[in-house]
Amino acid sequence: KGGRKLALRPEGTAAVIRMYVNEAKVLSKPLRWCYLSDCYRYERPQKGRYRQFWQFGAEQIGADTPAGEAEIILLAYEMLKSTGVRFELHIGHLAPMKHILSELSDADRKAVMALLDKKNFEDLKKYLEGINAAGLYDSLIKLIECKNIDEAIELCNNCGVSSDMPDKDRMKELIAIIDSQKIDYKLNLGIVRGLDYYTGMVFEGFADNLGAENQILGGGSYRLAHLFGGDDTATCGFGIGFDRVMVSLGEVRPASSPTVAVVYTSDVAGYAFTAAKELRSAGINTELNLLDRGIGAQMKYAAKTADYAVVIGAREAEAGTITLKDLKSGEQKECTVADAVKVINS
Repeated sequence: KGGRKLALRPEGTAAVIRMYVNEAKVLSKPLRWCYLSDCYRYERPQKGRYRQFWQFGAEQIGADTPAGEAEIILLAYEMLKSTGVRFELHIGHLAPMKHILSELSDADRKAVMALLDKKNFEDLKKYLEGINAAGLYDSLIKLIECKNIDEAIELCNNCGVSSDMPDKDRMKELIAIIDSQKIDYKLNLGIVRGLDYYTGMVFEGFADNLGAENQILGGGSYRLAHLFGGDDTATCGFGIGFDRVMVSLGEVRPASSPTVAVVYTSDVAGYAFTAAKELRSAGINTELNLLDRGIGAQMKYAAKTADYAVVIGAREAEAGTITLKDLKSGEQKECTVADAVKVINS
């Protein structure tokens, strides 16, 4: 247009880093930014894969540490988990693979990593044979099959490359932090990622009900600021495919949380509102009676809409308690709101 080359935005990371370089270099680090943006791809549309799509992203700028990388991974994990989508998280690192391929030319290394990214192992073997590096094939396959970091380090120490593998301690520290949080993940040192700019830690997430196009999360550590005139700044982040998450959720019945109906007499409305506030603060779906109904009518309505009834009359208000009734079993007991929260959430 007007002699200029224009492009539709393919992803959000570059725009965020450009904004950092132009507007935020002087801010205290680390920076934690997020965005939701429409992006575009020129590919054949498929289920959950559209030419225009929405990407949620988070970027952490200026924390060149395993702790910073762990924070980003855990944020992505907790975000996806909170949606109710069923997914598998894969965590990897490029250092072992780059070490195994370190004696190849840049062009050959990029070609090999592109084949690994596509999981095209047949062509990978042919390519390595064609450049007289057939011995690397077994090392790469063994790396992909590694179950822990120590196994990968041992493999790299014996792969025939003379130099030591970089980032060994960094990888171990990152995985130690992740393991301390007891999350479900799979170590996958075969992750390459389709974008060239990742430098170390990488991770991906896959929904279990989207078929071949099942990736809903991708991220890692990278350095892009210098390309826009900034310093060589360590950054890590991720993108979540919003459309794919919604498609996946459309086929998953979300886990339902208990609903509580607060049943009360009009003379204790203030106490009932206080109890409802405590229940809601604990994350419990809570319904207050807002109509001029008697206790019997309120209980009849609660039986249709709720799992538990919190019954409050003058006696409970005076004692600082409530009566909690399980509307499925019929069991009930008098207790504090705090104790009721424990029962409802158990």
